[in-house]
Amino acid sequence: MLKIGCHLSSSKGYRAMGKMAVEINANTFQFFTRNPRGAKAKAINSEDVKGFLEQKEETGIGVIVAHAPYTLNACAADEGLRNFARETMEDDLARMEYTPGNFYNFHPGSHVKQGAETGIMYIAEMLNKILKPNQTTTVLLETMSGKGSEVGRSFEELREILDRVELSDKMGVCLDTCHVWDGGYDIVNHLDEVLTEFDQVIGLKRLKAIHLNDSQNPLGAHKDRHARIGEGHIGAEALVRVVNHPALRSLPFELETPNQLPGYAKEIAFFRENYEK
Repeated sequence: MLKIGCHLSSSKGYRAMGKMAVEINANTFQFFTRNPRGAKAKAINSEDVKGFLEQKEETGIGVIVAHAPYTLNACAADEGLRNFARETMEDDLARMEYTPGNFYNFHPGSHVKQGAETGIMYIAEMLNKILKPNQTTTVLLETMSGKGSEVGRSFEELREILDRVELSDKMGVCLDTCHVWDGGYDIVNHLDEVLTEFDQVIGLKRLKAIHLNDSQNPLGAHKDRHARIGEGHIGAEALVRVVNHPALRSLPFELETPNQLPGYAKEIAFFRENYEK
């Protein structure tokens, strides 16, 4: 069965997100743990969580993906910003245990002229401080497009982070189709080769989720502008091949296209119609 959903607003709680997911025929979803441009997080409502876990069982919603706020930079040059990222992510991971067994995705960050090696060192140091042996949440590094001084622009950079994390069984990767395309990985004409390279560098067993997006930019643009499915340079046909690829088809796919719920519903229906049973 195709596991597909989209990014939903968490402002009204878990049960509201579950209801929205069911309404658009999604069986997974992604959400921000807190204000994506700030730091505030709503208090966990235990009744809401309990209701959602029951709803999840009743409706068949599978694994869900939490997304860290964009304000976090684990490899900032400023120590205060690095500490803010660490404290926020540590709090997020504690909150994730209310809904055990899910994924927490974050952008590795920007090294801000310190160099990728320094950025990688800082990211791994943070992860080694916040990961716990008994946590049920898997933390995902997201593939990045390579704009500015982003860390994670290549499979090799992500592997370097993973190699330095002590609790490596708590880690995985989320592949963003727009980001890897913008980063220079040709998933339109050479999807098999890109996935073979991923397997050789990182290992496909580390790949836990897919952000399913078209791109407003051509291959290797090193930008980050998502497009609706079929309205960008990747195209609907290539993204259908992504969801049907034997190495990917069992993973959760999260749409982050510039849409409201009706647009997401349309894209989910499109992929369900084109999913090979």
